[in-house]
Amino acid sequence: MNKILFFDVDGTLYNSEKKLPSSAKEALLTARRNGYELAIATGRAPFMIESLLEELEIDTYVTFNGQYVVYKGEVVYTNGIAKDELAKIIAFGEARNEPVVFLDDKRMIASVGDHPMVAESLDTLKYPYPELDSSYYMQNNVYQTLIFMEEKDEPLYNETFPNVQFVRWHPYSCDILPKGGSKAAGIEKVLEKMGITLQDAFAFGDGINDIEMLQAVGTSVAMGNGHERVKAVAHHIADHVDEDGLSKIMRKLSII
Repeated sequence: MNKILFFDVDGTLYNSEKKLPSSAKEALLTARRNGYELAIATGRAPFMIESLLEELEIDTYVTFNGQYVVYKGEVVYTNGIAKDELAKIIAFGEARNEPVVFLDDKRMIASVGDHPMVAESLDTLKYPYPELDSSYYMQNNVYQTLIFMEEKDEPLYNETFPNVQFVRWHPYSCDILPKGGSKAAGIEKVLEKMGITLQDAFAFGDGINDIEMLQAVGTSVAMGNGHERVKAVAHHIADHVDEDGLSKIMRKLSII
């Protein structure tokens, strides 16, 4: 058997308290013993999931919603927004008091200090306010940029910047992705390395940024706590993450 399971982190592996339930951990380890490869597919940065990767002994992961892909410890694909395009978005947001946060594989850097939308959004990830450097993206490879603006303003950004996509992960924040960038695109890079097809892949998720991967893989699962748009595209719907939803659905699908 050559099958691989891709797991989102927040709301899928991590419960409402941002912890990995023991039932989920045991389910993943059992799946590995049953011959399945394990991988992470997240909007988070690599440095944000180090402890999870270590705990589960996983060395294949799609991070930044497909912009930084590692297969068996080797970086196999990176992507990002062109610096000139990013500069235009930053200037547009700056004029509206809508800041950004830059991320690479090791660091998180904010364009402004002490902004309430930045603080509240990052607090949901249990991360402190980043250090400041508004020009960080000019001197460094940035694989993900977060823009902090309310949902009502998203159409304005979509209209003004048609060459990128804004993927919301919090009421106050969106990931800025290149056109065509997604977890699904990152997953395809992993599958190319493995020499298998999308039909041999399973994906588990709950958020808007999981939609493309759930539509792409052979078997997809939306968590019971997931967004309704996510549930609409999944082959299966699990129970809530706080109710051992992951282990239950993996048992139902005969993975464990």
